[in-house]
Amino acid sequence: MLIAILIAILTGALIGWIAGLIMKSKHGFWVNCLIGIIGSALGSAIGNVLGIGSGILGIVCSIAGTCLLIVICRAIWGKKF
Repeated sequence: MLIAILIAILTGALIGWIAGLIMKSKHGFWVNCLIGIIGSALGSAIGNVLGIGSGILGIVCSIAGTCLLIVICRAIWGKKF
């Protein structure tokens, strides 16, 4: 269980960092983790609905979901996010 949580945090941080580079946003490690985990869940859900939620396409869906989450957060909180 602890290993799964650590893997989720590290994967979320990586996905959040990649999406942050794409969206040119500057966040710390923990915000990247949170955004990456939530965005990955969003992207995976969308990918599963479309039938493309596994393998490399699953990673792309996770990054796209995180970028979408950043866009939504910017729409709510403005450019500072």
